[in-house]
Amino acid sequence: MSKKTVINIGLCGFGTVGQGVWKHLSRTRAELESRLGVGLEIRSIAVRNPRRKRTVKIPVRKLAADALAIANDPKIDIVCELMGGTDLAREITLTALQAGKVVVSANKALICAHGAEIFATARKHGGHFFFEASVAGGVPIIKALREGLVANRFPHIYGILNGTCNYILTQMEERDEAYASVLAEAKDLGYAEADEALDVQGWDAAHKAAVLAWLAHGIWVHPDQMIVEGIERITPADFKNATTLGFGIKLLAIITRDFATNELSVRVHPTLLPEGNVIANVSGVFNAISVTGDVVGTTLYIGKGAGQDATASAVISDIADAVALLRNGKGVHLTSEVVLPTGGHVKLAPLEHIRGRYYLRLTVKDEPGVLAQVASVMAKHHVSIASVIQSSAEAAGTASLVLTTHESHERAMRGTLRQLSRLRSVVDQPLLLRISDFNA
Repeated sequence: MSKKTVINIGLCGFGTVGQGVWKHLSRTRAELESRLGVGLEIRSIAVRNPRRKRTVKIPVRKLAADALAIANDPKIDIVCELMGGTDLAREITLTALQAGKVVVSANKALICAHGAEIFATARKHGGHFFFEASVAGGVPIIKALREGLVANRFPHIYGILNGTCNYILTQMEERDEAYASVLAEAKDLGYAEADEALDVQGWDAAHKAAVLAWLAHGIWVHPDQMIVEGIERITPADFKNATTLGFGIKLLAIITRDFATNELSVRVHPTLLPEGNVIANVSGVFNAISVTGDVVGTTLYIGKGAGQDATASAVISDIADAVALLRNGKGVHLTSEVVLPTGGHVKLAPLEHIRGRYYLRLTVKDEPGVLAQVASVMAKHHVSIASVIQSSAEAAGTASLVLTTHESHERAMRGTLRQLSRLRSVVDQPLLLRISDFNA
């Protein structure tokens, strides 16, 4: 290709992210074109309502109502799928890949649900799929795993992948304020959606964890195959208890692989981290990911995980990589599911192999013998108590009982919770949090 070649880009979707891409690509076009050696032209933009007023001004001639037409347009080289959802987004992505185009996507739900099909289609038809913006916004974690750390195997990847939850937990801890109050404020500020369930119940982070697990280990793990728990039941008292024990609380995605057994676990849940841990001190809407490789050791990535500018930055980075691929024919190609030298595959760890320490909070009747009953149940499941904190609860005649455990495993704790919830002396559903220091 000559330096005068123009790369045509189509945007499918023009919401917050799409408008950010237009804004920043327009602002930096001259510099990018000089560095990339090509012209960049956003040729067409698919929108639901061409007449709608928007925060950025664009020529009316570039607006289109049919996103599939952009995917099929032979003059468009790069298709940016920025519309969200999984149905039409899947159709657009597959159509463009079948035509041998490059697709850039910020859609973690799409990749989680249809990643295997998307990458197989790209391989079959010579298309390419870039997805840096799908995880952690402006933090280049996809590029790090796909390119910078390719020499490594990854026993541990963990971190904060949802800025909404991190903002809520930060405010609860700093202001000693209840979850419902902080959630309402987060909605007012635009940090939380009107329907907050995807964020606060852990599913958004689980979609992102699925993408990271694929990149690191070559296996697709659906959120239904993960342990996924949210932050709705955490209270200010839990932060006080955690501080007493020397911990902070974060909603973490955790991807762990035992290379001796080739067992993989992928989970999302609130976790107690030691106060000295760097990620335990990442506050507000920021994301943070720790990646441990067997060659490089531990590397850390922190930055804005969402929002127009951070996500647009990642999309434009993928556009630049796509241009380099189109010009030079060079790029990183993802393979199919990893097959081990022994002929086996990476497999999911059973619950009894997912081990750790635990924080258990119970609201119990304030009467003699309750702690003994609880200890008896835990002993039946071979769960050893490490510490006990007892204090008054809000309801009259009740007490808050907080126990930490020595190392146990998920199956034992599930059995323990089931039996504890049946005790007459336990008056509310037990809260279980994991304790991790990631020293192993």
